[in-house]
Amino acid sequence: MLKLGVNIDHIATVRQARKAAAPRPLEGALLAEKAGAWGITAHLREDRRHIQDADIRELAAHVKNLNMEMAVTDEMVRIACAVRPHSRCLVPEKRQELTTEGGLDVAGQLEKVAAAVEKLHAAGIVVSLFIDPEFDQLDAAAKAGADYVELHTGTYSNAAGAERRKELDRLIAAAEHAHKLGLSVNAGHGIDYGNIAGILEIPHLSELNIGHSIVGRAIMTGMEQAVREMLDAMKPYAK
Repeated sequence: MLKLGVNIDHIATVRQARKAAAPRPLEGALLAEKAGAWGITAHLREDRRHIQDADIRELAAHVKNLNMEMAVTDEMVRIACAVRPHSRCLVPEKRQELTTEGGLDVAGQLEKVAAAVEKLHAAGIVVSLFIDPEFDQLDAAAKAGADYVELHTGTYSNAAGAERRKELDRLIAAAEHAHKLGLSVNAGHGIDYGNIAGILEIPHLSELNIGHSIVGRAIMTGMEQAVREMLDAMKPYAK
C-alpha cells in the first residue's frame, strides 16, 4: 500500500506570519494521523522560517513516524541525532529560495553526504536523500549508503502537456533504476489533487510526501478531510 507523509511546514508558516503561538504544527500533525496519514514531515530550515526547534522536539515526542527534512550540515546532523526521528531526508537548501529548488547534489559531495548518512545510521535513523531523477545521483545515493531516495517531482508538477509527460518518463526510469540499486523509493514536491494521477504511474513507490496542497485544502475543508481526499486519490496505485 502506498503511504502518505503529510508535510506540516505551512501550518508553521501561518503561525510565524504573526510570531504567534497558534496554529500549532503538532495539532495539524495529529489530525493528519487520525485521518490515515502514515507519517509526518517537517523541514527545519537553517533560517527557521517556519518550523522551529521546539516544533521538532514536540513532533518527535508525539507523532508515530516523523520524517525530518534538513540540510547536510553539522548542526542539523547533531539535532537529528539528539531528537532521533524515525527518518531524516537530506535536502539542498538556499536562504533566498521560497521552497526547495531541485534535488541534492549527492554526486558532487559524496564524501560529505556519506559521512552524514553514517552518523545518522549510528543514531538509528533511516536516511532518505531528496534528489532529481538522474541516474548519476541515484548511483551516488547508493554509494552514500542511503536507505531511500525521494524523487523530486517539482519539475513534473510545474510542467504541462508534452513537457510533463517527458518529466514523468524520467521519474519512471529513475524509480526503476533506484529499485535495481536496492534503494527504496519515495516521491514528493508540488504534488496536488490534480496532478497526482500521473505520479501513480511511477513504479516501486513506498511513500508520497505532500504538504502545500493538503494544508491549502485544509484551510477550506479541515485537515482530516483534506488528508482523506488525498488518500482516496492514491488508492488506484499498484506497484
